[in-house]
Amino acid sequence: MRVEKINDVLGTANRGNPAESGLCTLCRADCSGKCETWKASLVGRKLLYPRDFGLVTAGANNTTHVGVSYNSLRIQGYAYGSAGLAQGLSSDPDDCIFPNVGLTTSFGNATKTKVRLPLMTGALGSTFIAAKYWDSFAVGCALTGIPIVIGENVVGVDKESELSGGTINKAPELDRRIEIYQRYYDGYGAMIVQLNVEDTRNGVAEYVAEKYGDRCIIELKWGQGAKNIGGEIQVTSLDYAIFLKERGYVVDPDPTLPEVQQAFAKGAIKSFARHSRLGSTNLASLELVREDFMKSVDYLRSLGFSRISLKTGCYGMQELAMAIRFASDAELDLLTIDGAGGGTGMSPWNMMQSWGVPSINLHAKAYEYASLLAGQGKRVVDLAFAGGFALEDAIFKGLALGAPFVKLVCMGRAFMIPGFLGANIEGALHPERKNWISGNWNSLPKSVSDLGSSPEELFASYYDVEKKVGREEMRNIPYGAIAMCTMVDKLACGLQQLLAGARKFSVDQISRNDLFAANRETAQETGITFITDANNESARQILLA
Repeated sequence: MRVEKINDVLGTANRGNPAESGLCTLCRADCSGKCETWKASLVGRKLLYPRDFGLVTAGANNTTHVGVSYNSLRIQGYAYGSAGLAQGLSSDPDDCIFPNVGLTTSFGNATKTKVRLPLMTGALGSTFIAAKYWDSFAVGCALTGIPIVIGENVVGVDKESELSGGTINKAPELDRRIEIYQRYYDGYGAMIVQLNVEDTRNGVAEYVAEKYGDRCIIELKWGQGAKNIGGEIQVTSLDYAIFLKERGYVVDPDPTLPEVQQAFAKGAIKSFARHSRLGSTNLASLELVREDFMKSVDYLRSLGFSRISLKTGCYGMQELAMAIRFASDAELDLLTIDGAGGGTGMSPWNMMQSWGVPSINLHAKAYEYASLLAGQGKRVVDLAFAGGFALEDAIFKGLALGAPFVKLVCMGRAFMIPGFLGANIEGALHPERKNWISGNWNSLPKSVSDLGSSPEELFASYYDVEKKVGREEMRNIPYGAIAMCTMVDKLACGLQQLLAGARKFSVDQISRNDLFAANRETAQETGITFITDANNESARQILLA
């Protein structure tokens, strides 16, 4: 993870203040560049290396290993050995090259879901950003073979959906999202549909089960890392705000009040916030929560779902233990644990800054609690870690910190940036498509035009995508999806290199021993050995033998 605003070595810069992940704290869909994730969506794996080769040398400036954070974990490298080589490969140096590192993995209980890379998206729900750029997100994820999550409230906010008494008669936006992903799905990845309180009342699970069956994973939601309240969006239409209130949502301020309508007409009130409800407010004990959770899982299975997941937020230790234990006992397929610092479509800013358990602390305790269960001989639910991940070194650290229980790293905003960028490029090159694809540029900025003026010139992975879908089908592939494939290729290559340096030639071989802690406090909080303590005894034996 990097937190510098300007990286002269890579030729990247953050437009705004950088978050721990390296993304700007405020990421704009119309941004003309050029943070590392933005630029990787164009040049791909080339961005792994310092710019201007042959003219420069470069030195690391990572001085952020103070305090407890993912920055305070460093990645081990070894001088001999190899593990996890694919069948047919030997330990010969000609075989032990980083392109031969296998990144394919799987998660699940009775039914295994295959993924090409150990990544998944965060929940992309009812925010207008998610809706506008969904084609790019979904097609990009399908082509790269990673799971994508349809977040909460998609049916409820859709004016075209038809609901009556907990039954959905029509849900065009939900259908659109599922079907776009399924068009390019090839057996790797998954479509995950999330449920909150309102979705449960509206009958989303029943609708998905009847129409799509087991092609979708259904996900229960306890919370997220960005806020300790229900999902939120803002709308600027009084009529739409009233529609949402009539749909059963909490809308603030209340758009049906005459004084609010008067203030809106005068311009004093310009928007309305739609809120989802908190879950389990009617349950007063751990035992009641467990009973209700198990009933929910049983009901979802009765609808025909063989794959069920749970998303939890950065609550305290009791709720973390509950999520791991209940999900394991219920034999769920995946539990996503989202730490504080996670991104958001809309959250109260100071709430996002101050609530909950930071990712590294939460993830370290998740490993500890999962180990307690495993020590009793119990199967532990497969885990995904979320909350502030964007770059390949952070992905490695998350997988290693939670090994062997963590199968995926969940990223939200990092997957959205290539969607924005690609749409902006497509709209600039094809003005007739600009409104349809939500492009923001009238022409290519210099940060892009310096690289070329056509998609074939601009996207390093253009021909990789063409090879996969065919030349004719390329006309249907959003540029945002091509950008996502390009950015993911950079992440994959970087992850392969880090794994090869750790002498692990399959991502499933990664372990906590592949990390060490840069300070004693981080070692204490995570259980990861301090730098100079790691392998110290075997080192002494070499000298004393």
